[in-house]
Amino acid sequence: MESSAKVSKYDTIPPEQVRVSIDSEKEPPFCVHETTAASGPRLSEETPTGDKPKKRKEFDNDLGEEDTPSKKRKFDVEIVSEEKRSADNEGISKKRKLETDDVSKDEPSTGSAIQKKRKRGLEDVPEKQKTLEEGHSSAVAAHYNELQEVGLEKRSQSRIFYLRNFNNWIKSILIGEFLEKIRQRKNRDITVLDLGCGKGGDLLKWRKGRISRLVCADIADVSMKQCQQRYEDMRCRRDHEYLFNAEFITADCSKELLAEKFHDPEMRFDMCSCQFACHYSFESLEQADMMLRNACGRLNPGGYFIGTTPNSFELIRLEASETESFGNEIYTVKFQKKGNYPLFGCKYDFNLEGVVDVPEFLVYFPLLTEMAKRYNMKLIYKKTFLEFYEEKIKNNENKMLLKRMQALEPYPASDNSKLASEKVGDYAHAAEYMKSSQVRLPLGTLSKSEWEATSEYHSPS
Repeated sequence: MESSAKVSKYDTIPPEQVRVSIDSEKEPPFCVHETTAASGPRLSEETPTGDKPKKRKEFDNDLGEEDTPSKKRKFDVEIVSEEKRSADNEGISKKRKLETDDVSKDEPSTGSAIQKKRKRGLEDVPEKQKTLEEGHSSAVAAHYNELQEVGLEKRSQSRIFYLRNFNNWIKSILIGEFLEKIRQRKNRDITVLDLGCGKGGDLLKWRKGRISRLVCADIADVSMKQCQQRYEDMRCRRDHEYLFNAEFITADCSKELLAEKFHDPEMRFDMCSCQFACHYSFESLEQADMMLRNACGRLNPGGYFIGTTPNSFELIRLEASETESFGNEIYTVKFQKKGNYPLFGCKYDFNLEGVVDVPEFLVYFPLLTEMAKRYNMKLIYKKTFLEFYEEKIKNNENKMLLKRMQALEPYPASDNSKLASEKVGDYAHAAEYMKSSQVRLPLGTLSKSEWEATSEYHSPS
């Protein structure tokens, strides 16, 4: 779609100029899949819209709600999408057995000892079952159940207000583009499974996408009640606007088969979305496989599994430093066993300013891709958040959405407001760009600390 002249004024800084600034200040430079300084700051030129109030406004309701804490993560999540193949496509059988040896040559751990240990573990599943039932999943559920619901005004004062909006923009573009791909094949009766839906931060995205039916599933019962209440509120205030039908399932998606809980036992989906959540299932092979079975087992041929997940290669690279943990003022990561990276159960502690403080598990992406083949899936798209941003910001409609969602912070701050970060040098990249270029103020950017946080994620499909 063509953009208005106003949108064309919202320009982006050349990525290579930003990378020079970051590389000169941080050693070693952040990189994701050999992309130098992936966490480096990005700037956009933002058209002035008058005096900015002291309190930051939440983005427009018609663009999607701010994500819940369970969906807010640190780094350059890869945007990943997988496509469902027909049963006979490329000769792959639905009953194809996953051979973990197929990926052992690429695993980031040492030697074959881990492979043997994992195989012994698979033979001892009954004995481990009780431990799994009382394991990490309950801690995750308790963490998100205990998080208090806060109003828009308080969220707008958060240190990571713009980072959260930026992550939400990533998801909005991702979901919108793959719904459009589905509409190229069918224009009605689109069904979606939102796996690990949290408090329902994507409900408005599904409404905007004009889907027909949504199934929301999450392990946290309090979050599910809040998600259902949000949906009921949408129904009450929709003013005759079309709204999809929905059902809500409280379940551990890494241990329970969701198909047994559907209202319609024959329910099938055109898309499954799992945002910032699938890494919790990599506590064990059994749990990761159950997550994939739930995500992909009921997809129609040609359907999509999309999501965002932490970048294991970047996490391991940074963890290899001499310090016990790494991060900055808004996030920290600490592996519980330094130097040992098994394919499953590789736990690390993650803390994100004010919203997340719970252990997670490393997701070795080649392993995830290989396991998905068992459900006739093939990888069709995979980008880091940085790569995704640089690709999508070229579209003026996406650029307008970025601005409307307040996904970048205005720099410099207006007279009656202040910057999100008070850390010295956190906006040096923006100041340097202003000196070297003829730009329209204010710029749109994130603090250096926030750009570093985004560098740990990717988005696969």
